[in-house]
Amino acid sequence: MNGSMWTRREWLVGIAAWLKTQSAVAALGEFAVAPDHADEYIDAHVHVWTPDKSRYPRSGRDRDAQFEPVSFTPEELFANAKPCGVKRVVLIQMNFYGFDNSYMLDAIKKNKGAFRGVAVVDETAPDVAHKMRNLAALGVRGFRISPGDQPQTWLDSPGMAAMWKCAAETSQVMCTLVNPDALPSINRRCAKFPETKVVIDHLARLGMDGPIRDSDVSALCDLARHDHVYVKVSAFYALGKKQYPYQDLADTIRRVRDAYGANRLMWGSDSPFQVENGNTYAGSIELVRDRLDFLTSDERKWMLRKTAEKVFFKAS
Repeated sequence: MNGSMWTRREWLVGIAAWLKTQSAVAALGEFAVAPDHADEYIDAHVHVWTPDKSRYPRSGRDRDAQFEPVSFTPEELFANAKPCGVKRVVLIQMNFYGFDNSYMLDAIKKNKGAFRGVAVVDETAPDVAHKMRNLAALGVRGFRISPGDQPQTWLDSPGMAAMWKCAAETSQVMCTLVNPDALPSINRRCAKFPETKVVIDHLARLGMDGPIRDSDVSALCDLARHDHVYVKVSAFYALGKKQYPYQDLADTIRRVRDAYGANRLMWGSDSPFQVENGNTYAGSIELVRDRLDFLTSDERKWMLRKTAEKVFFKAS
């Protein structure tokens, strides 16, 4: 027999090895493409902090506020997240650290690959764009901005213009913590900077003050006209009836899905606030993973991993 031909024994061994491989692949089910994290979820919104105020001092108007829990470190976060299949997280700079992003940056550095960051910078600083570029090299993929008491004009400053321009160039994200009354100003800014990625946190806090108004949902859905606007489906403990299993939010989420598509929505827990006062981490992810019966399997994958991965983990 030609030396290049398999013997019967070699052929049988090869077939057995192939069958074993196929069995392993089948066991992975729908996540069989797993080298690039297809078997895990991403939490797109978490705050971490430490009780170590000497190494990480607090500043700004909230520096003396008493926040619960006293501590929410990456280790405490993953004690909640990993049992739910969450292995990667987008960290949001905590407001009582002001413009000092050190704790978040140290967490990103220590936990290789597990985190990306959303920082807070001083928009009035003359070198704000330079600061943004430097932070990009440290794992910061976005910047949190909020209107304060000026929801109509908060985006009109030269500093904001510099940030939006730079974010378009670096593929970083403007992450907006807003109420519905600030959505028109975001609409105008997106029209001026159409290439800048924008994320609306917490469904624009629809129903945080009580009932979810149809006009507010429509205003959020209207922003879907801008191709680079994304929405975090998050902070269920704070919206609508604010009660597990959060099923009262289903119709709102369906309308937002219809407007944006699931590939522009991302789930976030908003921990540690989600794990306080009788709410749980598992209860948050369950709503998207198990309860919204209008979502397809592929849509759940986008909302629980693929959108956040695209926006925060694979951004160039």
